[in-house]
Amino acid sequence: MKFINKYSKALFIALAVTLLHFGIWEVINRALPLIDAPPIVNGFAYSGYQIGQSPQERKYPSTAEILKDLELMKKYTNRIRIYGALENPETTALAARLGLKVTAGAWLGPDHDDNKRELDALLARTAVYPNIERIIVGNEAILRGDLTADEMVAYLEEAKRTARVPVSTAEPWHVWLRYPQLVKHVDFITVHLLPYHEGLPAEKAVDYALERYHELLDKYPRKKIVIGEIGWPSKGPTIDASVASNVNQARFVREFLAKTAHEPFDYYLMEAIDQPWKVKIEGWAGAYWGMFDAERQEKYSLHGAVPKDLRWVSKALWGSILAFLPILFLAVRFRSWGTGAQVSLAVLLQACITVLVVTWNLPGDYYYSLRDMIILVGLILALLMTTAVLMTYAVEFSEVMFKGYWIRAYKPAAPVPAEKEAFVSIHLACYNEPPEMVIATIESLVELDYTNYEVLVIDNNTKDESKWKPVEEYMAKLPDNFKFYHLPQWPGFKAGALNFALQETDPRAEVVGVVDADYVVTRDWLAVLIPHFADQGVAVVQAPQAHREFENNFFRRMSNWEFEGFFRIGMHHRHERNALIQHGTMTLVRRNALVDLGGWSEWCICEDTELGLRLLEGGYELRYIDRVFGRGLTPANFEALKSQRFRWAFGAMQILKHHLPKLLGKSTLSFGQRYHFLTGWLSWLGDGLQLIFTMSSIGWTLAMLAFPKSFSLPVSIMLTPVLCFLVVKGALGPILYRKTMKDCKWSDILGASLAGLGLSHTIARGIMMGLIQKRGVFKTTNKGKAVKGSIFGLLTPIREEVLLLLALIVAAGAMLYSRGFSNLDAQLWVTMLTLQSMPYWSTLACQIIAQLPDSKPEQA
Repeated sequence: MKFINKYSKALFIALAVTLLHFGIWEVINRALPLIDAPPIVNGFAYSGYQIGQSPQERKYPSTAEILKDLELMKKYTNRIRIYGALENPETTALAARLGLKVTAGAWLGPDHDDNKRELDALLARTAVYPNIERIIVGNEAILRGDLTADEMVAYLEEAKRTARVPVSTAEPWHVWLRYPQLVKHVDFITVHLLPYHEGLPAEKAVDYALERYHELLDKYPRKKIVIGEIGWPSKGPTIDASVASNVNQARFVREFLAKTAHEPFDYYLMEAIDQPWKVKIEGWAGAYWGMFDAERQEKYSLHGAVPKDLRWVSKALWGSILAFLPILFLAVRFRSWGTGAQVSLAVLLQACITVLVVTWNLPGDYYYSLRDMIILVGLILALLMTTAVLMTYAVEFSEVMFKGYWIRAYKPAAPVPAEKEAFVSIHLACYNEPPEMVIATIESLVELDYTNYEVLVIDNNTKDESKWKPVEEYMAKLPDNFKFYHLPQWPGFKAGALNFALQETDPRAEVVGVVDADYVVTRDWLAVLIPHFADQGVAVVQAPQAHREFENNFFRRMSNWEFEGFFRIGMHHRHERNALIQHGTMTLVRRNALVDLGGWSEWCICEDTELGLRLLEGGYELRYIDRVFGRGLTPANFEALKSQRFRWAFGAMQILKHHLPKLLGKSTLSFGQRYHFLTGWLSWLGDGLQLIFTMSSIGWTLAMLAFPKSFSLPVSIMLTPVLCFLVVKGALGPILYRKTMKDCKWSDILGASLAGLGLSHTIARGIMMGLIQKRGVFKTTNKGKAVKGSIFGLLTPIREEVLLLLALIVAAGAMLYSRGFSNLDAQLWVTMLTLQSMPYWSTLACQIIAQLPDSKPEQA
C-alpha cells in the first residue's frame, strides 16, 4: 500500500500507456463489416502440400494428410480441381470415397517425355474413376512459354481421342482471346481470372473479373466457360492498386460468391489451402491464396465482420505485458524529472517494444524459410540495437526538455588573493600549425589575470622551420615562466607531447591546464576556475569549447553550432551523474591525479576523453562550468571537419574496448557513469548500423532486380528500424536546440543538422575501423584558412559518400522502373532508400557550402 501511495503517479502512467497501447491496437484492427456470402463454394483448387513439403524437393503429403484436407473442404463444397496426375495420385480415390467430384489435370512443361507420362497417367485414371467429371491438359503452359498454341492443340487432340469426359486446358482470359484457334480444340474453356495480378483495387476486382468472363462469353458464345482459378491473396507485394491483405481476400471472395450465387457459374476458388512452397516459383504472394492457412486454420469466414489481423489480440497483449514493468521502472526512476519526461520515455519505449513484438511474430504471419529466419534474427538484433539508440536519445531528450533545472550546476568561483593561488602549468601542444595562430594563443595566455602559472609550448614533429621558428623567437621575448620546446621526432602524437610537458612541469604545479593551439582565452580563465580545486575530490574543471570568427561564413556557422549542441545539451546531461567527457582544450586537471594514473595515454588518439574516464574510475569528480573562457577556430573546411570526427569516433571505440571490463564489471563507477559511457556513443554506433542498413538495402535491391522470385520486397515492419532512427534523430535535435539555445536561429539549427547528418558516413567509418583496429593515427585538424581547390578536386574528399549516393539513386530508379511507379510496396522501399540517401546528400551539400566565400559582416 505504501508503494502504491508513493509511486501512484508512476503506476498511473504505466497503466495509462498500456491501456492506450491496447486501445490503439483495437482501433487499428477493428473488424470491418463486409457483405455476407452463402456458405457453399462451387469448387476449390487444391494442392495438398503441408508446411515443409514441396514437389520440387520431392516431399509429398501422406494419404492421411490428404484425406484430412478433403474432409475439411467437404464442409464447403462437393468439387475440387487438382493439377497433376503423377503427384499425390491417391487424391482422386480419396475424393471418391467422400463423394467429391474431381476436375483432374495433367501438368505440362517443356519436356515432351514428361508430358507424355503425365497425360498417360491422367487418361488411365480417368478410365478408372467415375468421379472425374472433366480433365484439364496443361495449366498456363502457353502463358509461361513452355508450349506453343500448336503444341498444346496436339496434346488436347490426343486426350480427346481417349478421354470419356470433356477436355480443356487452363489459361488466363487474354490468352484465350489471343488464340481463338485453341477454342476449337477444347470441349470447354478453363479461364483464370486473377485481378490481383493485373493491379486492380480489391473493391473493383470482382466486377472486373466478371467483365472478363462475359467478354469471353460474348466472344465464344457456344463454349461452356469454367473459371479454373479465381481469388485474392492474403499476403503479397502490392501490384499497382492491388493490395494483398486478409480483409481484401475476404472482401473479394465474399463479393464473388454473393454475386454468382444465383447464376450458373462454374468456378474453383483459388485456392483451398495456402501453399508455402510456391514462394520459390511464384514470389511471396504465391503462398497465400488459400481460404485456410498452411496449418489448416480458417483465415476468414463467409459471414460477419473481418479483422485486419487475426492475431492482433495476442500481439497487443504481449506488447503491453512486456512494456508495463520497464515503463513503470522508468516512471519511478525518473520521477523527479516531471510528468512530461516520464510520458515521453514511456511512449517511445512502448513503441520500440511493440515493433519488436510485431517483428518476433512475423513467422506466425508469414511462411518463413531458413533464409528468411536468418534474416529475421539479424533484423531483431538490429532492432534491439536501434531501440537502445532511440531510448538513449529519449532519456537525453526527456531530461533536457522536462527536468526544469540542473542539480549539478557549478558557476565560476570568486578569485583568491595571489598568495593563495594554486600554481598552474599550462600546456600547449602544436604540430605543423600556422605560427600566427599559435602566437595569438600565447598572447592571450600572457594577459591572464593570474600570478602563479607557467606556460609550456611543445612543438612536436614539425619539419617545416617556418612553422615553429617564429613561435620559438616570439617565446624567447617572454618572461621565464613561458618556455618553448621543439621535439623534432617524438612518439605518441599529442599525448606524447603532453607527457613530455608533464615531465618538464614546475614541481610547484598543483593543476595542469591544456589549451589547443588555436584558442584565445579570457583573462579570468584561471582566476575563477582554479578555486574549484579547493575541493580535494575534484580532478577536472572543464569549460566548453567555443569558436570565434565563424559569423560571416555559413560553413563555419554550421560547424560552430553543430559543436555547440553537445556543450549546451550533452555535457549538462552527463554532468548530472558526474559522467563528464573531458575535452583536450579548456580543461584543468589536478596534477597529482594525472601523474598517479600514469599521465596521458599514448595508445589512444582521444587521450583527453580516455583520461577523464580513468579519473572517474579513480573515484574523482569532474566539474563542468558552462561559461565560455576561450574561443578557437572551426575546422577550415569539410575535409578537416571529417578528419576530426573520424578521429573522435575511432578513439571512442578504442576507449570502449579498453575500458569495457570496468564499465561492465567490478569498479568504482556508479550506475550513471556506466550508463553514459556505455550509451553515450550509441548514436555513433547507430551511424555505423545505418551504414550497414544502407549497404544491405543496395544489395537487396540488386538481388530483387536480378532474382525477383527469390528476393522480394520486405514487409513494412522490416523498414521500421531505418525509418524510425532517421526520423527520431532528425526531429529531436532541432527541438532541443530551440529549448536550450535561444540565440541559435532556425537557419543555424538547419545548418547544424545538415553538418551532423553529413558527418554520418565518416562517423560510421570511424566506428567500424575503431572496432577492428587497435592503433590509430592522430591527425591534427586543419584550422587555418581553407585553400580552395579545383572543381575536379571538389568530390575527392567525399568520394565514398558520392558513390553510395549514386548507388542509392540508381537502386531507387531501377526499383520504380522495374515494379511500376504506382506500386505501393516499391514506393515504400524507394522512400526508405531516399531517407537513407539523406546523409549523403547532406555530405555533398556540406562540401559545396564549404567552398562558398565569406559574407560581408553586418553593419553595427
